[in-house]
Amino acid sequence: MKPEAMWDGIAKSWDKPGVSLGENDIRIIEKMKKYTNASAVILDYGCATGSIALEMAGIVREVHGIDLASKMIEIARKKADERKIENVEFAHATIFDESLGKESFDLILASSILHLLENLPQVLNQIHQLLKPGGLFVSVTPCLGEKTFVSILVNLPVFLLSKIGILPHINFLSIPGLVASITNESFQIVENESLSVRPIAEHLIIARKIQRK
Repeated sequence: MKPEAMWDGIAKSWDKPGVSLGENDIRIIEKMKKYTNASAVILDYGCATGSIALEMAGIVREVHGIDLASKMIEIARKKADERKIENVEFAHATIFDESLGKESFDLILASSILHLLENLPQVLNQIHQLLKPGGLFVSVTPCLGEKTFVSILVNLPVFLLSKIGILPHINFLSIPGLVASITNESFQIVENESLSVRPIAEHLIIARKIQRK
């Protein structure tokens, strides 16, 4: 199944009734508040229905949300209109869209998306280029490659469904592997912690763009 079709299919059920932010979403927002201010411009890469982007809008100057799923973007735009939030722009786009200017963003969030990428090094390189000098990259990633008994039981069917095409491509990243992938693209780790461990290790990394050697 193509990723866009899958995410379009679950867009309407993405937000739980009456609840758009999960516990980890709230923790992510609190983390980002530490590193932003009223003049910041941020990009939410893989924004889904825009819940985090809309919460950050009251803190920063501009928020741009992009997602591969057009149905997710439709819902995000509707939520912004209903809440009369005007400093958020949602677009059906990829990270390589030409409308995203180089060195345009103070912070880029990628929540629950890096494990779905077939071209992870290229995406991390693009994020590096889109960030301003010293800008921050915030990654929240399910690390399906962490080998615990529970994770193996959970991940085996996911692996098989991905291999036969029912689920899209999935990277079974370990935490050390994720850290290495990010630092290899000229980022310096600022924060590195697990938000949850069971049944899947969901790992938070905040990394600062540094000058390429």
